[in-house]
Amino acid sequence: MKTEDDNADDTVLFHVEGRTAVVTLNRPRALNALTHPMVLRIDEALGAWEGDPAVHQVLIRGAGERGLCAGGDIRAIHDDAKAGTTASAEFWRDEYRLNARIARYPKPYVALMDGIVMGGGVGVSAHGGVSAHGGVRVVTERSRVAMPETGIGFVPDVGGTWLLGRAPGRLGTHLALTGAAVGAADALLCGLADHFVPAGRLPELTAALAGAPAHEVLPRYAATPPPGELAARRPWIDHCYAAGTVEEIVERLLADGDPAAKEAAETILAKSPTALKVTLAALRRATALGSLEEVLVQEFRVSCNALASPDLVEGIRAQVVDKDRDPRWSPPALADVTDADVEGHFAPLAGGDLSFG
Repeated sequence: MKTEDDNADDTVLFHVEGRTAVVTLNRPRALNALTHPMVLRIDEALGAWEGDPAVHQVLIRGAGERGLCAGGDIRAIHDDAKAGTTASAEFWRDEYRLNARIARYPKPYVALMDGIVMGGGVGVSAHGGVSAHGGVRVVTERSRVAMPETGIGFVPDVGGTWLLGRAPGRLGTHLALTGAAVGAADALLCGLADHFVPAGRLPELTAALAGAPAHEVLPRYAATPPPGELAARRPWIDHCYAAGTVEEIVERLLADGDPAAKEAAETILAKSPTALKVTLAALRRATALGSLEEVLVQEFRVSCNALASPDLVEGIRAQVVDKDRDPRWSPPALADVTDADVEGHFAPLAGGDLSFG
């Protein structure tokens, strides 16, 4: 999972401002995409700050103005899947452990979810609000939050099925299957964020956090976001995505009559049929599990088993490597994906399940 700048020490930066420890993801040209070394360094820093009485809270942000983090380094995953090595599994093992650490972190964890926040970027930010210790997730008018994995033949991970499975109604299923990116208001509605702050005020907010706890500072900067889209679409979203299978969901969407529902159906039909069916199963199983850690164990199985799926390599090829945007899924249709195909993604791993220290 190595990339050109992994040998540099500045792909993730750490410093302390007053009482706040700051993590800056620092690969702006790559939309701050996470590499394995970055994950390990963040985890190490969080472990050190956990026992440091001078650090009262942690802030995570992205360098540049384009986004907090666009996700993991999927080119490296593509190369790993083609080569049949285990580097991706090792990366996911440490990344998912970091997600769990963030969710249970004993100090307030503040995430500035400005700009693009997708995949692994959701994993290092949205779990901070789950904490009972005052975590805060901030979105801006530039925020675009998504779990777009079905478009590359993959399944929402980094605790994404846990988060989306707990969104109101069937909103999480809609976002998981379509991979749609949402703005600030809809991220708040879906429970992926806590406060809206105008992007221009983030420097002031960051400076204020150096001297006071997040819960005292945020009320001075929080505002009402621009209107979202999902609240008005709840009736057809909740009805259509309650269907038992992906095929039935698509049928309901096409029959609904709302142009946005038809657009959602067309979006879904362009995704990997296998990934769609596994995603729906993973979401519904996640809602029945009792903890984020249990869901991460399930996601680790699904992710590792997906490495053997032709759709992961093909999806990344089409979207990122060749950029022809014309993936050839195998099998090509929802009807061709069997229950056994889906169940195989949840099978125990020969190398052992994910565990937590």
